[in-house]
Amino acid sequence: MQCNYRHHINEKTVQNAVKEAVKKAGIAKHASVHTLRHSFATHLLMNGVNIREIQNLLGHKHIETTMIYTHVVRDMVSVPQSPLDHLYTNKQP
Repeated sequence: MQCNYRHHINEKTVQNAVKEAVKKAGIAKHASVHTLRHSFATHLLMNGVNIREIQNLLGHKHIETTMIYTHVVRDMVSVPQSPLDHLYTNKQP
């Protein structure tokens, strides 16, 4: 039997789960659901997604709000990549 409705999670539930995960991981810096939103936007930019598409995905009314993420990408140009980032793209025999 197939259900034709969605299950929604209260936003406070997600916020608390992220807060608890950050605590359990021993992360000293502030991190929240909003941190994940910033990470999502930054990774999209780094992978060449058009800024207008990101604006649409994030629901920003003004492009200037989305442009905030571009400075992060500029600052990350020389950041070394982890070997784990290429784990599935560079398979060895």
